[in-house]
Order: sequence, then C-alpha cells, then structure tokens
Amino acid sequence: MTGKQQDDVTLEEVIGEVEDQLAGDEASVETDIETATAEITIESLSEQVEALKASAAGNLDKAIRAQAELDNVRKRTTRDVENAHKYALDKFINELLPVLDSMEMGIVASVEAEDVNSLREGLELTLKMFCTSLEKSGVHPVNPQKGDKFNPEQHEAMTMQEVDDAESGTVVTTLQKGYELNGRLIRPAMVIVAK
Repeated sequence: MTGKQQDDVTLEEVIGEVEDQLAGDEASVETDIETATAEITIESLSEQVEALKASAAGNLDKAIRAQAELDNVRKRTTRDVENAHKYALDKFINELLPVLDSMEMGIVASVEAEDVNSLREGLELTLKMFCTSLEKSGVHPVNPQKGDKFNPEQHEAMTMQEVDDAESGTVVTTLQKGYELNGRLIRPAMVIVAK
C-alpha cells in the first residue's frame, strides 16, 4: 500500500470513528433530552398534583363550612317558628288584659254601688276597650243592618220571614254579629232574611 492509500484508509477509519462517536453522542443527547423532559414533566405534574390537593382541601373546607351554616340556619328557623307559634297571641293577650282588669274592677264596684247607671257606664267603657283591642288585632265586626242585601259569603240565614215592608232577599234582623280577621271571615253574621 502506498502512503496515499494508507492516508485514505486512516482517514476513512477516522471518519468512521467520528461518525460512530457522533451517533453515540446523538443517542446520548437524545437520552439526556428525554430524561430532562421526563424530569420536567414529573416535576410539573407533582406541582400540579400538590396544587390540586390544596384546592381540594380548600373546597372541602368551604363545603364543611357551608353545611354547618345551613344546619345553623335550619336550627334558627325551627326555633323562630316554634317561638312564633308559642308566643303568637302575646300581643293580643296584652291588649285584652286591661279589659280583664276593668271587668274585675267593675265587679268590685258593683258590690258597693247603688246606682245602676254607673255600672252601665263602666260596662260600656269596658266593651269599648274590648272592641278597640279587637280592632288593633285586625278583628272587625260584620253587622248587617235591616234592609241590607243578604250576602251568603258573610251572613248565615237562620230563617226566612215574610215581611211587608222589606224586599225579598234582604236582612230583616241580625241575631248575632259576625267577625272578620284581617279580611277573612271567622264567623258569619246570623240573620233573618225576608221572603
């Protein structure tokens, strides 16, 4: 072999070795890149998992607090409804107590009084006080007058009478007043109706 041929062979060997080395380096670089990418991916996934855990814990805490608040609202509402039922008549009873006091004083005064007029005046004042208390509580009388048209929604016909000076279907006499509570009939007026 000549020197030139030897140089060519050596050069080819060197080129082959360099190519082999480059191929190995490329594989090594690809492996390093894959490893780094895997590490970055694992690292970022770990961070995401931790962030999600923290978010889940926060949401769980919010849910527990919301449930506790809901339970407290239910308990408070139940207690308020119970108290409303228990003390619903409180205001009404306080309105009636002065009437009771007045009646008791009237009984005491009737023992000592000789004048019937003073007893009647006391009873009239007591009745007025009682009616005022009822009105404050939303109770209003249904008291049809003679000649008013019979209203089956507010009146109860006890009987019918033939009356010369009354039109048929009108009230002749009111036997007992009716009452409404806040616009709703609680007792109809008992009346006699003309035929």
